[in-house]
Amino acid sequence: MKFRTIFLLFLLFAGTQVVSCGSKNPESTAITVEDAEKQLAKQEKKRVKAANREKKRAHKHYWSLQTKDARKSIKKNYRRQKKAARKRKNAGGEGNPLNH
Repeated sequence: MKFRTIFLLFLLFAGTQVVSCGSKNPESTAITVEDAEKQLAKQEKKRVKAANREKKRAHKHYWSLQTKDARKSIKKNYRRQKKAARKRKNAGGEGNPLNH
């Protein structure tokens, strides 16, 4: 039992000594502002790309759950609303009292 305890303590001590953290080496931690900004931009780009991928996946899943008739109805409504908005835009806002 004593040998086993000493051996485990030795392994624990050796493991903590072998593993070194990056903060011991000052050259590796000293980075310029430009490098830090590049890293932040890269992380932000990755985050945005992942968010867009998730949004696309959710959109695809949502539409896969809809029936064919529901999809057709929503498309028709979207087209009708788009056409009505185009007409309102071209009419110059006749219903707006500030335009008179």
